[in-house]
Amino acid sequence: MELYLTGLILKPKGLQGELKVEVITDFPESFLSRKEYYAGKSVELVERLRVKKATLSAGFAWLFIEGVDTMEKAEAFTGWYLFVEEDQLLPQPANRAYLHEIIGMKVLDRHRREVGFVTNVIRMPAHEVYEVRVGEKKILLPAIDEFVDEFNLGEKCMVVPRYDEFL
Repeated sequence: MELYLTGLILKPKGLQGELKVEVITDFPESFLSRKEYYAGKSVELVERLRVKKATLSAGFAWLFIEGVDTMEKAEAFTGWYLFVEEDQLLPQPANRAYLHEIIGMKVLDRHRREVGFVTNVIRMPAHEVYEVRVGEKKILLPAIDEFVDEFNLGEKCMVVPRYDEFL
């Protein structure tokens, strides 16, 4: 079973066990309808949680979980990640991709020669950045049209014509 990250439990709120969740998805509204998550400190150690009630406010999701009805019980979940199965992922709009679709993509130079592969996508204040493994080095490429000429999910590759500028 493959699981995909959708949130991070930050802390409890109030005496009745409500959880404040950092939303890690392009679809925060999905928290309002989802009734189950896999949760744990890592993707390898998860348990199933059932949602009693969910709201969105100030950019966060606020969840009440079955069996979690005190602040003390809620504190035990601080730092846990929330995951969903692939069939629960919502379709991305055109020109968008999930992180798991980008990580591992081949990076090609202007001559379409493979020069590396994407190991991470980092959120920065202005835009996202692709972390690319090139041999033993890692370089950071801005994830903007000015630098990425072609982005092909089907072939799992991107063309970066100005790649040499980052060496």
